[in-house]
Amino acid sequence: MNAPGQPGSAPTWASSSKDLVGTALGASRVWFTVGYGILNEVFWPTCSLPQIRDLGFIVAGEDFWVEVKREHRYRLSTPAPEIPLPRVLHEHARYQLQLEFLADPLRDAVLIHYRLLGERLKLYVLLAPHLGSSGHDNTAWVAPQALMAAHGESALALIADGGLARGSAGYVGVSDGWQDFHQHGAMTWQYDSAGTGNVALTGELAATSGTLALAFANTPEGAATLARSALASGYKVARRCFIGGWRRWARGLKAPSPTPALAREARRSAMVLKVHDDRTYPGAVVASLSTPWGASRDDPGGYHLVWPRDAVEAGFAFLACGQRADARAMLAYLIATQQPDGHWLQNNFGDGRPFWTGIQLDEAALPVLLAAKLDEIGELGEMRPEALRMVRAALGFVARTGPFSPQDRWEENAGANPFTLAAAIAALVAGSAHRFLDAAEREYALSLADDWNARLETWVYAEDTDLDHEHGTRGHYVRITPPCETAERGRVVLKNRAGESVRTRDLLGLEFLYLVRLGLRARDDRRIRDTVKVVDKLLRVTTPTGIFYHRYNEDGYGEHADGRPFDGTGIGRAWPLLSGERGHYAIDAGEDPLPYLKSMLGAASAGGMIPEQVWDTAPIPERFLTPGRPSGSAMPLVWAHAEFLKLALAAKHGAPIERLQAVAEHFRRAPHPEVTHWRDDSPCVHLPAGTQISIEAHEPFELHYGHDAWRDVADVQSAPVAFGLHRVRIDPRSLAARQSIDFTRRFLGPRGWERRNWQVKLSP
Repeated sequence: MNAPGQPGSAPTWASSSKDLVGTALGASRVWFTVGYGILNEVFWPTCSLPQIRDLGFIVAGEDFWVEVKREHRYRLSTPAPEIPLPRVLHEHARYQLQLEFLADPLRDAVLIHYRLLGERLKLYVLLAPHLGSSGHDNTAWVAPQALMAAHGESALALIADGGLARGSAGYVGVSDGWQDFHQHGAMTWQYDSAGTGNVALTGELAATSGTLALAFANTPEGAATLARSALASGYKVARRCFIGGWRRWARGLKAPSPTPALAREARRSAMVLKVHDDRTYPGAVVASLSTPWGASRDDPGGYHLVWPRDAVEAGFAFLACGQRADARAMLAYLIATQQPDGHWLQNNFGDGRPFWTGIQLDEAALPVLLAAKLDEIGELGEMRPEALRMVRAALGFVARTGPFSPQDRWEENAGANPFTLAAAIAALVAGSAHRFLDAAEREYALSLADDWNARLETWVYAEDTDLDHEHGTRGHYVRITPPCETAERGRVVLKNRAGESVRTRDLLGLEFLYLVRLGLRARDDRRIRDTVKVVDKLLRVTTPTGIFYHRYNEDGYGEHADGRPFDGTGIGRAWPLLSGERGHYAIDAGEDPLPYLKSMLGAASAGGMIPEQVWDTAPIPERFLTPGRPSGSAMPLVWAHAEFLKLALAAKHGAPIERLQAVAEHFRRAPHPEVTHWRDDSPCVHLPAGTQISIEAHEPFELHYGHDAWRDVADVQSAPVAFGLHRVRIDPRSLAARQSIDFTRRFLGPRGWERRNWQVKLSP
């Protein structure tokens, strides 16, 4: 009989609050998450594609029933920090439920070993399929001794080695197992199937101890075969193989840290990074095996996508903990997914399909830094020819697109951002220094890097503002400057505050710290020190668990004041990864980084997962929001674990792993730019004395120019230069005693005359 209530309530995902994440290092292609002491999303056949919302349990006796995840009384442990084998003990006045979760190393199956202790009790399993990464249009049915579901070419089977006493299929919110218990205090429904909709499965386990196998395949028959074979092989065998695989990987693990607790978290963080790596597509490290505020939304992407920026952060962290093979695999994946014009997708599924389609300049620059770092430590090897091709294409995109980025690193605004600029400039120098470019490209890339570096403050630094008067500083770096603006004028639209705007000079973030981290600015540069002073006043939050920072003042990406989930607007909360960024600067500045490492540890869950954000105001117990503890955003966040690992290494060696020797040495010499690269999206108003001007465009043009109000007019054809650009270069010495260059351009394609005059004033 088909269950009533089709199609069921609107689907959502599980809470993003994960106790632990895990996978097997073998042939298996499943990734599991544990939250609230039960199995949450399971991903198959890549770590981009979740296939269930959760698998939980009901314990019932003659006079009571309890859904264990709602009790919040459990303890979690693992054999070692680097082994993601969660053992959970749920404790109640009437029962104890022991659970252990692992991925079968040989099969696409998750095994759950369970044991229920108590008098005259029964154990029921609740399973919410979301096959095809969607809660819509799933079909569920009860087969002999199996609970089954399918959607398109994805299927699952749940089988118990002790058998099922009975089962039922239903629609979520109407005829599912929880509704049955809620209405009747017992399992009374036994529906054979639930057609397309948001479905759920319920099974009464015939034994109070044993093993469950949840398997995935392209057909129901295949899923059932995998589940049965996993049970036939035996739980102890799978467990031994699971632990062995992780121990072999961890043999080369280096986790330097000043205290035993921090060392344990470093090893756990390395494991978290490895868990988020794909095996169907090795090197495809997703940002998080979670969906922020997942219990309130049906988001097909969540954070279980590859962001090139987050991936490279993880790549440097792999190098920090000695896992060079993992960093090499990531570079190979980045080479494979680079777009024809040299950039990378804003984010993508593991197989390379796009999700969001924005363009972020830092995501084109950071893979270059990873390639250069691998070259610096002698790890490129046979990858060098492909890395060379990748770097040339990436730097071509950076050169043509910069210095302003269509999106910043928080994916909200276009403009000039200190983090993005630092990455782009460092990448141009690194590509040149590591000889990824030919001679002409090297000359141009270094010239462009020196020019952008010299002009950086004209784009992202403000002086003599109200903030400076308030904090006793001369100036400060801003979070972002919109295109065609300066830091002292204009406004930035807050995308997560319903279109509110803030004066550019009043908006601060920690992005500027990468200028020191990558070697572009000295640690004691007055401009850096002044901005640190203001940021520590405006963005720093002290909680019972440690010191954290907001992304920027007026941020709206976080829960509302009453704790409701972010829904497009909210109040930005504090980020542990930013404690790591501040800790890196502390090392450079001669401060103690230990408080920042301890803060990141203090933010972690009971299972050691570091969240994206922590709650930073008064507690709201009914929403499980406690100051200094994880909020409802993503957890774990790969970027945060990567930052923890890198800070631990920097604390030992005194320098960040991202700082390339060639880049730091180049800017230690403080090169004076010989050429100003003029673009219509980044024009210069004044030309420094003794500097040439290169007027550039993406297509051929004729320059019509004169001087001092169009005297001595001349026309010059542009010439091609590196990376597909075209330019006319003018040496001001040929205009001795002149005060300005006046010009316009006629493009040789359909665009024709640009119908605008430009002027650049010449310094004496």
